Formats: sequence, structure tokens, C-alpha cells
Amino acid sequence: MPKLTLYHAAPSRSSITHWMLEELGEPYELKLLSLSKGENLTPEFLAMNPMGKVPALKHADVVVTEGAAICTYLADEFPRAKLNVPIGDPRRGAYLKWLFFAPSCIEPAMIDRAFPRKEEARRAMLGYGSFDTVMDVVAKAVAKGPNLLGEQFTAADVIIGSTLRWGMMFKLIPERPEFKAYVGRLEQRPALQRATAKDKELAA
Repeated sequence: MPKLTLYHAAPSRSSITHWMLEELGEPYELKLLSLSKGENLTPEFLAMNPMGKVPALKHADVVVTEGAAICTYLADEFPRAKLNVPIGDPRRGAYLKWLFFAPSCIEPAMIDRAFPRKEEARRAMLGYGSFDTVMDVVAKAVAKGPNLLGEQFTAADVIIGSTLRWGMMFKLIPERPEFKAYVGRLEQRPALQRATAKDKELAA
């Protein structure tokens, strides 16, 4: 029986972790939850993740929640997949930055743009600064290619790539040429294609 179990809803933010598991190449089990039926709010699931959100990952006796944390954990626990940058490598700082840039900067900037406040918040009060700054910083990073850290594809690409795909799909961010080229490269990856196809089957 696989030691890795993903508590998953398709489609949802847990699709990011689903892609990561496919990249990892380790056996895993999917436990599908229906958000519309409230299966993420049962006492059993809340005992695992009191936030009542997916994804949640169980690895033997360890439970990890939050997508970026899960991807960081998996990359470090299974280094043979070469999806991490190990401690001691000078590139690890940039790697960690991009792992957490999507949930802390890109996603909040997108949501604030889509659902504006009645009164505009002061720039200094926003963790991401400004929408345009976030877009410019990401565009510059992905334009260097082929991946965020050059030739090596890492868990950071799973996180940033998924967020950009989602943002463009729902017209929450501009379809900049840099974003489209980067996402286009990622969509050629067999692991992403497998995860996407499985999610479509599960959603149906």
C-alpha cells in the first residue's frame, strides 16, 4: 500500500499537489473529497486539517497541509526525483523564494484585483506590494527559462507554473508572452499531462 496519500478534490488547489506527485514518480493513493457535499468538513478530515481545506498529504504518520509546504516536503523527502535544491546549494535561497512567492504574492494580488476593496489599501499594508510589481517580477524570472532555476525543473516550477496556468485560465492575470511561453513548456511535461487527464476523469 502506498505510503503517500493525497486528500484531493478535482479540480481545486490540490491539483497542484497531484501534479507534484506525478513528477515525484512514487506510488501514491488519492482520496477524493466532495467539497460540495462538505466532505472536507467532517470530524475525521478536520482532525487532519482543521482549516477544512485540500490538499492534505499523509506520508506514513506525517500529515502536511498547504500546497507549497507539501511540495517542499515531498521534494526534500524524495531527493532522487531532483525536484529540490538541497541545503548548502547557493541556489536554495531563490528556490525557496519561488516556492512561497505564489501563495504569498501572486495569488493575493490576483484575488485583490478580481475583488477590489471599497477603499484601496496602502501599498505598504499589502504583503505583495502591487499587482503590477508582482507581474513584472514573475515575468522577468520566467523569461530567463527554460525553468525558474535554469535547466533544472523543481517543485518551485510546479507551484509558480500552476498559479500562472490558473490565473490565465480564469483571466485573472494578463496573458503576457513570457507567461504563455513558460506555461507552454510546462504543459509538455508528461507528469502534468497525466495529472490533468486524471483530474478530468475524477471531475466527470
